[in-house]
Amino acid sequence: MAIKTVDLTTYEKCAENIYEATVVVSKRARQINDELRIEIAQRLEPVLLKETDDDSGTNQDKLNLSVEFEHKTKPTIQAIEELMDDKISFRYRDSK
Repeated sequence: MAIKTVDLTTYEKCAENIYEATVVVSKRARQINDELRIEIAQRLEPVLLKETDDDSGTNQDKLNLSVEFEHKTKPTIQAIEELMDDKISFRYRDSK
C-alpha cells in the first residue's frame, strides 16, 4: 500500500494550528474506530453463534469478514480526509 502524503499547510488551515488539527483528527479517528468495532461485533455475532468445533464454513465467513474490514480505509486516513473536506465541525468546551 502506497503512502499518501498530506500537505501540512492545507492541513493546518483546517484549524487554528497544526496541533489543534492533529487533536481533532485523532479524536475523530477514535470515533471511527469505535464505530467499526461495533459494526464488526454486530456482524460477527451471528457467525459465532452458529459456529461449532468442526465447522470450516464459519471459519470462511470469519475470514471473508476480516478481509472486508482490512480493505476499508483506515480510521486515521478517513479522519484526515474528513478534516480536509470540511466534513468535521469542532468546538471548544466551555471553561467554567
